[in-house]
Amino acid sequence: MKKNISVFLIIFPLLILSENFAQEVDIVPYLKKIEQGSIEEVKSELLSLKVDYPKSANLIFLEAVLTENGQDAVALYQRLIESYPKSRYADAALYRIYSYYFALGLYNTADKQFERLKKDYPESPYIKMISVSSVKKDDEESSNQDENLNQQNNPEEIFSYTIQAGAFTNSANASGLKKEIENAGMVSFIKEKNVAGTVFNVVYIGKFKSRKEAEDFLPVANTRFKINGRVTEINQ
Repeated sequence: MKKNISVFLIIFPLLILSENFAQEVDIVPYLKKIEQGSIEEVKSELLSLKVDYPKSANLIFLEAVLTENGQDAVALYQRLIESYPKSRYADAALYRIYSYYFALGLYNTADKQFERLKKDYPESPYIKMISVSSVKKDDEESSNQDENLNQQNNPEEIFSYTIQAGAFTNSANASGLKKEIENAGMVSFIKEKNVAGTVFNVVYIGKFKSRKEAEDFLPVANTRFKINGRVTEINQ
């Protein structure tokens, strides 16, 4: 009887490990398909994969990559990090959260993600990538300062502020929001922001002479288009 118990104690942990590994799936082939433009194909395959591997941490990352709305994608990446901090994609998820906030110009929030990445995943290759993008940010800020000096010397009235409506990796989604805004009779434009190879299409609403004008209009824009916008400088 004792012998049987000993055998059980050896086999049982192995069964648990086997079950955990069985719940995981290699998503590299699907990520390559996405890079090749087969996004809709992978979206279709993801539905079946989630049925076969309901506890897969990797599939959370894959779903986030496929999610075109930046805020929704961030929520999925955050879920992966909190639930599976030792996942092979946890540092990549944290990097993508950083990239999203960086693209929106929320540099303080992005920097907090960077600090967390360095603390929790010190060997991550994304640390070096972020360091490079930070240098680019400094160069852009220097360029913007030069532009602002030129504008101050220009006697014409300028519009310095706008409202950031959202950021999308899918340009079609960004164009859709822009069109919705324009159909409502408002000014809208899109700027591309490349963060270490990831291109975000950032949609903006309106052009305002002062921050107060933009802040007064912000609640209207948030309610009308169901967004969580923020006031920002046009040249940021």
